[in-house]
Amino acid sequence: MTNLGRNRFEIVDDLTTWDVIELCFSGIRLFLIFGMVTIYTTTILSRKLTRRVKVEEYCQSEVNEATPLIHANGNGHAAHYHTNGHSLQPGLNGNATSNTNGVADATHQVVDEEAGFYRPEKLPHTTWFEYLRGYSVFFPYMWPSKQVRLQTIVVICFILLCLQRWVNIMVPLQIGALTNELSGDNLKDENGRRQMPWGSLGLLIMYKLLQGPSGVLGSMRSILWIPVSQHTYRALMTSAFEHVHSLSLDFHLGKRTGEVLSALNKGSSVNSFLEQITFQVFPIIIDLFIAINYFYIKFDAVYAVIVSGITFYYLYLTIRMAAKTADQRRLMSNLDREEEAVKNDSIISYETVKYFNAEDWEAHRYRTAVQSFQDAEAKVTLSINVMNVCQSMTFMVGMLVAMMFGAYQVTQGQRTVGDFVMLITYLGQLQGPLNFFGTFYRTVQQAMISGERLLELFKQQPSVKDRAGAAMVTSCEGRVEFSKVGFAYDPRKPALRDLTFTCEPGTTTALVGESGGGKSTLFRLMYRYYNCQEGHIRIDGQDVKDVTIDSIRRFIGVVPQDTILFNDTLMYNLRYANQNATDDDIIAACQAASIHDRIMSFPDGYDTKVGERGLRLSGGEKQRVAIARTLLKNPKIIMLDEATSALDSQTEQAIQSRLTKIGVGHTLMVIA
Repeated sequence: MTNLGRNRFEIVDDLTTWDVIELCFSGIRLFLIFGMVTIYTTTILSRKLTRRVKVEEYCQSEVNEATPLIHANGNGHAAHYHTNGHSLQPGLNGNATSNTNGVADATHQVVDEEAGFYRPEKLPHTTWFEYLRGYSVFFPYMWPSKQVRLQTIVVICFILLCLQRWVNIMVPLQIGALTNELSGDNLKDENGRRQMPWGSLGLLIMYKLLQGPSGVLGSMRSILWIPVSQHTYRALMTSAFEHVHSLSLDFHLGKRTGEVLSALNKGSSVNSFLEQITFQVFPIIIDLFIAINYFYIKFDAVYAVIVSGITFYYLYLTIRMAAKTADQRRLMSNLDREEEAVKNDSIISYETVKYFNAEDWEAHRYRTAVQSFQDAEAKVTLSINVMNVCQSMTFMVGMLVAMMFGAYQVTQGQRTVGDFVMLITYLGQLQGPLNFFGTFYRTVQQAMISGERLLELFKQQPSVKDRAGAAMVTSCEGRVEFSKVGFAYDPRKPALRDLTFTCEPGTTTALVGESGGGKSTLFRLMYRYYNCQEGHIRIDGQDVKDVTIDSIRRFIGVVPQDTILFNDTLMYNLRYANQNATDDDIIAACQAASIHDRIMSFPDGYDTKVGERGLRLSGGEKQRVAIARTLLKNPKIIMLDEATSALDSQTEQAIQSRLTKIGVGHTLMVIA
């Protein structure tokens, strides 16, 4: 458009080389301005965020039943393991004590540890960049590094994403061109009759079919992304599940099952968060940058300033208001997990609730948890509505200014009607991304808060793990040697002290002592749930710390005092010890454990469902199933932790007689 004087302009279609150079420099200037404003805004927000208080670790001076997570207690000792907290009890050597708070790590010392799996209460004392960098642990799961087909799909999806950006520019351009054709005189034929602009109309229809998330391009991208999204979710959640199983016993004894399950369940939101970052946030930023340059080049700097002002103030307002409600969202998320934990604990403890007629109390606990969550949810909802009003007012004010200026230019002959329609259309297109960014920022904030627990779960490392260069145990005779072994869950209360004894292959060793004297601790040390802090434990002359955990456990069978069964059939639970066992092998093991006849008396026999944790079986039945499972594993070393305590005297004598025969060639260690 060439200025010919006051209120006189001429539309020029050709651009000279100098015009192109000027446009390029103008685009570069806008890009630099955009970058400077972004850096300034980010710096200001980062400085403000760094002044926020640190995360308050959810800890108390001592561990109690209300403590849901592993943390450091008030006296400075790592509180990883807790049983009954009773006073000192004489141990096997007369000096050992009952286990209380604390756990030894693999370095043979009990040291203070940072709370690994905590409940965040406030925003972290860090910058946003550092905060987001912590989530980089999830990024490798998005890229299917070993699947070429999925990698090709990812590339195609990004190409479609770029095409969507191009279509977003062409739609308002085509609407403006169509408006000019309809309002001009160039559509008349030689007889003076107006004609339909079929070409421009067809292009507009094609662009509209391609535009948007539900358009052809967006739908194709969504369909193609399905296997990639499933791969990401499968890889992430499977890794999290495997990681939980890789953690040591101290972690599982110090957590609430509901808390970990909630972390795994809510952690699935990380997958959606990563996809939204890739396919929604980055495209929005690109769209806004293109829009600013488009208005500057197609119109003039006034429109570019208006769009820039709307964009930056809208984003600044969204981030500021959302940051103020972040603690409320985190509180709501924590209360949601607390509700889940109360519900899970109560249902799992169904029998205990009935024993003490505590239905009303449990209902009160759950009702209180729900009410607390709803109170926090109401505050968050109110803040969201206030934010929505402020966002809408910001955009409408900016759009009103642009429309007034555009209308003025049209009345002055400086712009065509098509330009005005193009302006309104493009501004309308920007409202969607801006509104989405406001919604997305809140959604991402909630997803990140939910993902914090999964992130902290990934940060947990097993306290007992294989040493570098640990050897594999390929054979085992069954000789067990304890040499001056010392261990303490809490350094102030040693459980074992200077313990020495030897179990020769094929012998039976009985461990007798008072309850809480450290007998079960011996089994835990042998099975590498913990590492002894003093002395050595050797099997066939090899220190158990010098061999891999998995290989040594293959030669050790344990019949625990408290048997836990899967909520499946008896056959499934029995075959769990040896997936290659035949039905005859299972029946023989059950006969040796004096449980076969009892199983056959059930209507469904070996296909009987045992219920949650095996609650449909009696204590004696569960113990005999556990003995049968251990016999199916056929280990060289068998450890029985009061394995016949729930049996009647006649059955106990029968099992002990059979164990004597079975023990030939095996090393038996029995806690009486």
